Amino acid sequence: MFNLSELQHDALVEIFNIGVGHAAKSMSEIVNEEVTMSVPSISFLNRAEAAEMLGNKDSARVCGVSQHYEGAFKTEAILMFPEDKSLDIVRLMVGESVPLKELTEMEQEALSEIGNIILNSCVGTLANIFAQELSGSLPEYHVGTSEEILSATGGQGYTVVLMLHIDFILEKHQIHGYVAFILDLTALQDLQDQVDRYLAKIMGPA
Repeated sequence: MFNLSELQHDALVEIFNIGVGHAAKSMSEIVNEEVTMSVPSISFLNRAEAAEMLGNKDSARVCGVSQHYEGAFKTEAILMFPEDKSLDIVRLMVGESVPLKELTEMEQEALSEIGNIILNSCVGTLANIFAQELSGSLPEYHVGTSEEILSATGGQGYTVVLMLHIDFILEKHQIHGYVAFILDLTALQDLQDQVDRYLAKIMGPA
């Protein structure tokens, strides 16, 4: 499986941590409650390993929001939550007074908005730090097992999943979420090259 050097790994964690911080600030404004997000842990997995990490062995259903990005590198980014937490997240956005039936009808739109905020915060931070363009598609909403969602995003041939594990911590809730970036070998090399350029810029000549 693909491995980064310790320096490359730490740089990516730091970049994503900045993106997650931007996402937490945006989420706080929406739910009118302070949202903090843990420093993300990252790992490179194949799709089967990624699905297992998300609990596929229990056939647990997850909600996913995906977006395609192109530019400095090409990737499919997917935000995933356990399905049983999805209505909790929607209720945080719209308030306690909305009836359950209306809440369910709003679920897809609300989660797509959250996905859009979090994915664009992560990807936008990458683009800014790398000084590169990364443009994204409109968000798509999926529900199914983690394996179904990771497979539904297309991409033929050998791919690697860059997994970010993030805890969303609110005053009364703690929700575990994952962001997955599906990368083929070309995109993986492009990402590694961008990280190396970033490190060279901040560290200067050896």
